[in-house]
Amino acid sequence: MNKETQLRIHNITAKAALKFGSEAWVLKKREEQRLEAAQMKFLRHLLGITKIDKEKNQCIREKTGAQNIVKEIKQYQEKWLQHIQRMDTNRIPKQTLQYKPKGRRHIGRPSKRWRDQFHFEDTRNRNQTYSFLNMMMMICSVMFLIMVRGL
Repeated sequence: MNKETQLRIHNITAKAALKFGSEAWVLKKREEQRLEAAQMKFLRHLLGITKIDKEKNQCIREKTGAQNIVKEIKQYQEKWLQHIQRMDTNRIPKQTLQYKPKGRRHIGRPSKRWRDQFHFEDTRNRNQTYSFLNMMMMICSVMFLIMVRGL
């Protein structure tokens, strides 16, 4: 099979599978490394390069024209955030974003939240963005409970 065809198949199937549901992910360093490793494993196999050849990831990406999967996911998350912010206030995702839970967080190092991965430049929209992110966290929590418990 042609390398261009293999790359197209990768972009359509494998990359889509890697990015499925990523708009609500909170990526930690270890998860970013695993995603990048999975992508690079395929690209190395496509070009016939082994790790013994000591080709840098950037060179392999330039040869195939592929972008870093983690960067793509972060861009996708930012687009999702902007999309939710444009929604009407009566829409459920927008309401979930604006939700603020009552009570206090647990003692110890706080868990990384979805909203913590965005850098806010406009302080006027910060409260609106935080409320959106709180709503998204609630949606993700409910979806997780449904998946785990089969509710």
